[in-house]
Amino acid sequence: MKNILYVLCCIVTLVSCQQKQRNVILAPEAFVRVSGQDLIQPDGSKLFIKGTNLGNWLNPEGYMFGFNKVNSGHFIHEMFCQMVGPDFVTEFWKQFKDNYITRKDIEFIASTGANTIRLPFHYKLFTDEDYMGVTVGQDGFTRIDSVVTWCRDNHLYLILDMHDAPGGQTGDNIDDSYGYPWLFESEASQQLFCDIWRKIAGYYKNEPVILGYELINEPIAPYFENMEELNAKLEPLHKRAVKAIREVDNNHIVLIGGPQWNGNFKPFKDAAYDDKLMYTCHRYGGSPTKEAIQTLINFRDSVNLPMYMGEIGHNTDQWQAAFCKVMEENNIGYTFWPYKKIEASSFMGIKVPENWQEVVTFSEAPRATYKEIRDARPSQEVVKKAMMDFIENSKCENCVPQVGYIRSLGLQANE
Repeated sequence: MKNILYVLCCIVTLVSCQQKQRNVILAPEAFVRVSGQDLIQPDGSKLFIKGTNLGNWLNPEGYMFGFNKVNSGHFIHEMFCQMVGPDFVTEFWKQFKDNYITRKDIEFIASTGANTIRLPFHYKLFTDEDYMGVTVGQDGFTRIDSVVTWCRDNHLYLILDMHDAPGGQTGDNIDDSYGYPWLFESEASQQLFCDIWRKIAGYYKNEPVILGYELINEPIAPYFENMEELNAKLEPLHKRAVKAIREVDNNHIVLIGGPQWNGNFKPFKDAAYDDKLMYTCHRYGGSPTKEAIQTLINFRDSVNLPMYMGEIGHNTDQWQAAFCKVMEENNIGYTFWPYKKIEASSFMGIKVPENWQEVVTFSEAPRATYKEIRDARPSQEVVKKAMMDFIENSKCENCVPQVGYIRSLGLQANE
């Protein structure tokens, strides 16, 4: 009983200390700030962002599990439940969140010489909606608090990225939506979007480890006939969310991404509505040359604010090394996507578990009717073990560092 009381006291003390730290009022100079096209650290030195994204952890994506058709969070959850039942899947997601990213992962990232981590998250982590096995009292702050602590201990900055917004902002698997960016059609979703950002900003307003808040990831895919109409609604929503954040937090930078995969900045007409803005772009493929990003550079120069490559990757080591050189020469920091996935093309490769092909085969099978589900379902015991083996293989100590990949980013890796 004494041991239990001691542990409880330690937990209460830790929580109390974290709460006190959040309540301490810090000077603006304690936070990363914008100065023209540069980011300035509290010590006055320039920050050139180099790092990675913790993709798949709090916003599962199918391809990082080795799936093709089953490519968004709710598709993955549904498929798992069809295969092994909701109770096992609830436990799977708990174990997944507890083990996929831990302190060891953050320590490894820091060991490469990276200075920044981008953390994609699903808006549902800050609601009572069913998500990743939790049906009430979601654990968004608990999960992010852990990363904040680990980043603080390892001298890393953290960017909070709402990768999946209410209603869906992209209209593809990326935002875990229903195939259309309903966010821009729904007042209720927009209000929830702003309310969640106000809640997050109020909670972290005095946390200097957090570099900034990335409002929305890759809004408005280029598939829709009314794309230009949707594009015109983006900046007003940005302004509304920034206003909500500034009601509680005047310390942190707000990151703004353009529509069409964070690549189109033409819809933005006003760069002066806040004094702590920076822009974020994404790029996959193409030529690793300055000419390939000249329009991004031109926009950056026109607004005289920082531009940062929030996502880039999935290419050869040679391509990545060449593009990193171009980005450094043009003052565009970067976080490569992703930190960890099955097999390669990331900082860490997850080894394919035994019998994982059974899961992949089920994910690819026709499942439009209950008969098709029954006919395709593999052995539950085999699949349950494969799923738990995936979690075991995803632990930092069991992953395979991708040495060439890491070095291609201008970072350090040991053989």
